[in-house]
Parts: sequence; structure tokens; C-alpha cells
Amino acid sequence: MPAEPLITDEQRAQLLANGHARAADAQADLWPVVRLFTPDAHATWLLAALNPADGDTAWGLCDVGIGMPELGTIRLSDLAAIVGPDQLPVRRDLHFHAMRPMSEYLRLAQDNGSITD
Repeated sequence: MPAEPLITDEQRAQLLANGHARAADAQADLWPVVRLFTPDAHATWLLAALNPADGDTAWGLCDVGIGMPELGTIRLSDLAAIVGPDQLPVRRDLHFHAMRPMSEYLRLAQDNGSITD
């Protein structure tokens, strides 16, 4: 069975639109579009925007499982190459629906030391 893509075409379009909005206003409080995670480790990424210049650099809340989630960037191509300790690749949460803007996800993640939903 082929692996699910990290992001769908619809999510890519929304991430790029958010990337344009973020380029116009760096303070824009975007909502995450997709949640990616490692099924055999404790890493999670809530991605809200994609750099329109390269279509690969994503911006969002990054939690690599060490208790210090932070806003930052990561390349989708790098995420696609990551495997956890059991050799499982990064996966897209098929059931994720954003419930709050990034500022709230960041606040809650920093309070809890990890992304909780």
C-alpha cells in the first residue's frame, strides 16, 4: 500500500496562500493546515504556511519531542526523508482539523512542553 503524501494538493494550495499572507504580514496569526508526526517517536509539526518562493520551506509549530516546541521552518523534503527508530516515515494526521490559531497552539504547547492536539 503506498504511503499517504505528506500534504494533499488542497493543503499545498492553502499553505501557499498562507505563505503569501505571511509574506505580506509577518504578524498574521495563521491557522495550521496540516499536522505531521512520527508514529514511532514523539515529533509533531503543525504547519501553517509554505514559502511561495520555493514551495518546500514550511512554517509552523515544530515539536521534536524534547519539551521545547517552537515556531520555525522546516523543508517538506527533509520531513519526507525522516524515519523514526522503527524506520517508520513521517505521516500526515488524516483526522486533524485546526481548532485555534497558531498563537494559541504555541501558548498551549509551551505550557505543556509538547503539542497536545
